[in-house]
Amino acid sequence: MKAIVFSSPSAPASVVDIPIPEPTISEVRVKLFAAALNRRDYWIKKGIYAGSQYPCFPGSDGAGVVDKVINPKFEHLLGKEVVINPGLFWGQSEHAHEKDFQILGLPRQGTFAQYVCVPAENIHPKPLEYSFEQAAALPLAGLTAYRALFTKGQLKNGEKILITGIGGGVSLFLLKFAAVMGTDIYITSGSEKKLKSALQLGAINGVLYTNEKWDQQLADIVPDGFDIIIDSAGGNGFALLPSLLKTGGRIVNFGGTAGKIDNLIPAKLFWKQASILGTTMGSPRDFISMVSFVEKNRIFPVIDKILPMEDTELAFKLMEKHEQFGKIVIKPPSF
Repeated sequence: MKAIVFSSPSAPASVVDIPIPEPTISEVRVKLFAAALNRRDYWIKKGIYAGSQYPCFPGSDGAGVVDKVINPKFEHLLGKEVVINPGLFWGQSEHAHEKDFQILGLPRQGTFAQYVCVPAENIHPKPLEYSFEQAAALPLAGLTAYRALFTKGQLKNGEKILITGIGGGVSLFLLKFAAVMGTDIYITSGSEKKLKSALQLGAINGVLYTNEKWDQQLADIVPDGFDIIIDSAGGNGFALLPSLLKTGGRIVNFGGTAGKIDNLIPAKLFWKQASILGTTMGSPRDFISMVSFVEKNRIFPVIDKILPMEDTELAFKLMEKHEQFGKIVIKPPSF
């Protein structure tokens, strides 16, 4: 079968031939019709993701049809259109994942391929109104957004929310999920074009974080502060976020693209009774709740581009330039 391989951090993403995988007794095999990129794949490709190893066959998001099982109790899944939960071996606790937790695509073969084998428990029916491309764009980003917003952030109707760095898959799901809740949504971005696009999707207002006084701009726009701030960047800008909170507000972080956090003043937290909450992916229950939520509310992912597998390297170049608004989907070749 055809699959994408990262052979080294300096090498381009290449299409190679590898054997079609065979499922174990606890797995099913999925013939993939679409997969989607995540920032995680980009960091793996660059060699700076924890545990990166080569050769690596990446990809966390995918949708397709179950085409092989060896365990009779999974035979009812054969031929079903499915979406894959990329969070493997979460464990029993809803509070946090256990030590065996993995994300599909590292260390095991991921979804940038024609076939993938995954535990049967990670297979879920494709949302009925979704195309395979839309379903492939849902799992990691939708799950991360759902847990950050609801399980961790405990968002309530009518609250004010700030989403930093709008434009990626997770941030756009955050925007769409929050809009369903009737919240006042504010955003930041490094692109005027992305700000305008997000306003069309339901955000009330936004500022460019490239402006020197972006935090003061937000304080002027929302003088009483935000109930919740969702951040994926970290970095020095994170230290400015507590000043933008209401008393009792909370900050949820799920990424660190801007690096370590300096100059965070403790008094900005304890005098506001503020909470800082970290989150990664989500539990199996979160995934089921997320899929139900998008189906019930007819929420569809924003897709920037759909590219053939042979253009995967181009997809990563687009991601490197931060040009995309929404998810980039790749389609494997048909046999």
